[in-house]
Amino acid sequence: MSETKNILLVGVGGQGTILTSKIISNGFIDAGYEVKMAEIHGMSQRGGSVTTQIRYGEKVYSPVIEKGTADLIVAFEKSEALRWLEYLRKDGILIVNDYTIEPFTVSLGISGYPEEVIDEYKKKIKNIHVFNAFDMAKKIGNSKVMNIVLLGSMVKALSIDEIDWKEIIARTVPEKYVKLNQEAFEAGYND
Repeated sequence: MSETKNILLVGVGGQGTILTSKIISNGFIDAGYEVKMAEIHGMSQRGGSVTTQIRYGEKVYSPVIEKGTADLIVAFEKSEALRWLEYLRKDGILIVNDYTIEPFTVSLGISGYPEEVIDEYKKKIKNIHVFNAFDMAKKIGNSKVMNIVLLGSMVKALSIDEIDWKEIIARTVPEKYVKLNQEAFEAGYND
């Protein structure tokens, strides 16, 4: 692959976007790609936005994804993609976790939550996959593996099967959670 690929993960603090980005980056490094990753935490410890930009290819000069160049955006919380849609390329893929985490401004009554956001995405994006990774993770046994369900969906969407993702997961997560995370990956991949 000579061109650089761009992946943007967007979510809320505590959803596992950083762990997911580490697994993705480690997988691409193992496959021989050059990888650059940038994390933006914002007020993540207070339930604020977390964004990770991952770029991989033969030669990558910067971790920064420019507007209109993301091959894939994965929204760990359904409204988070709103902030970043302009970064998706015309033929890019949007994966949306149909899951709501209300920002504190909504909880305080300062602003409203964009309830019809998924319908808006469907009007604008041709290649979109929407599902509830939180519910899938709960069925597996732990809602905290929602991020790995999303990882499985992402791997399938980008057709990056040449990497042993289950082995990367085993190297990255604590040993007692390996099986659970591998099951979560399978669930997302097979959705």
